[in-house]
Amino acid sequence: MDQTKYLLQICLLTWAVFLSSCNKEEDRNRIFFGGQIVNPSSTYVTLYKDNKTIDSLPLNLNYRFFKYYDSLETGIYKIEHIPEYKSVFLEKGDSIWARINASSFDESIVYSGRGAAKNNFMMDLLLSFEKENSFLSSKYSSNSETFSKLIDSLLIEKKNKWILMDSINQLSPIAQKITQAAYIYPYATRKERYALLRGTFWDEKQDSVYFDFRKYLSLAETDLAFFDPYINYLLNYLSKKALEGTENYFRNRQKTEFNIKRLQLIETQIKGNVLKNNLARAVAFEELMKLDNHNKHEKFLQQFILINKSKAYLTEVLDLHNDIENMSAGKKLPELKLQNHQLEVVSTQQIINAPTVFYFWSQTQMSHYRNTVLKAKALEKKFPRFQFKGVCIQPFNEIVFEVHRMMNIDPKTQLAFTNFDKDSKTWVLSLLNRAIVVDADGKIKEGFGNFSAPDFEDLLQDN
Repeated sequence: MDQTKYLLQICLLTWAVFLSSCNKEEDRNRIFFGGQIVNPSSTYVTLYKDNKTIDSLPLNLNYRFFKYYDSLETGIYKIEHIPEYKSVFLEKGDSIWARINASSFDESIVYSGRGAAKNNFMMDLLLSFEKENSFLSSKYSSNSETFSKLIDSLLIEKKNKWILMDSINQLSPIAQKITQAAYIYPYATRKERYALLRGTFWDEKQDSVYFDFRKYLSLAETDLAFFDPYINYLLNYLSKKALEGTENYFRNRQKTEFNIKRLQLIETQIKGNVLKNNLARAVAFEELMKLDNHNKHEKFLQQFILINKSKAYLTEVLDLHNDIENMSAGKKLPELKLQNHQLEVVSTQQIINAPTVFYFWSQTQMSHYRNTVLKAKALEKKFPRFQFKGVCIQPFNEIVFEVHRMMNIDPKTQLAFTNFDKDSKTWVLSLLNRAIVVDADGKIKEGFGNFSAPDFEDLLQDN
């Protein structure tokens, strides 16, 4: 943990002492969760469990949120401050205070109070993995034995840190399980990824030696069914299993048949309906967002219906399929209510009175916004018949207006979502680089353009 995090923890000591002093017997079955958002990008924080919204916590005038819970189950939750989210592990008796800078979400998260150590450990792991990524990317050219030894050495390093953390904090059995999984499965994922890239022509003996680590891992961890490191591992494991003979991963992963195989493997190899359903949902989202496969998605959905046992997930996946269909070329752009620069709510029908390009940005990624605005201004000069509308995924605030003034951006060209969850689903927004091109009548010319692509302007050429 770096010096900045130590200083932050010292600054939060008062909170830690206060929260840790709540040792009454009736508090041992309660969970306190709160925090402060620096540079907030929205007015609330959302708490999720098992892909379901548990609570929406408004920020007060000091940008703080907090609440006591009497009936929260022990487990893995997700805390979201649009557009970012992170996992947090909560168990009975925890009194956790989080400090988050929305402008540098991952790097800034610091927890204090009872139950903080396990979560700080997992955040430190995440930052370590990010630092290791570029180093490990340069090692994919190594042979399998060398790569395995390198991963094993990094795994042992994290294990020793875990032993020290556990000895100091005396974690509960479930906390031990989750914090161990937080470093074991990311390294198992790296091994699976290496095999996907380099293992195409391995013989049976090479496979047996390399994949020996799999025998120590489980395909039935219901406690981890919504834990990203575990789910990421299983998705990569399924990808490797779905390849036959010398099939190439990069070519096959684009095919609907590949994801149908992954669904079938979920049914035969994964244990527990909760885990099966969540994996099938993840595969479905991957497949449906492969827009070139849209005419094959009915076949995929038939298989998904056989594997998935969750009515909620079925509705969610079918809604996504329909939303993608509604964003296809030739369709009328689905109407949204957006916020304009005067903080008025206006309909997209009011906005579109000429051929229009909608591009997207976030208050937490200002460098991306600067680059996007520069491109928009250049395209405006080249294609004057188009109007270019920037859409912020969070509601506007005074900081945004100051940015507009500093960057000399015409505020009339800028809009904002009023309801991120609803609006992003309606327009199927998954990446900030997305762009939507419509004609003067609001008919879609391109619903899934890549605004940062060098050939994006080809979409704006006269037919």
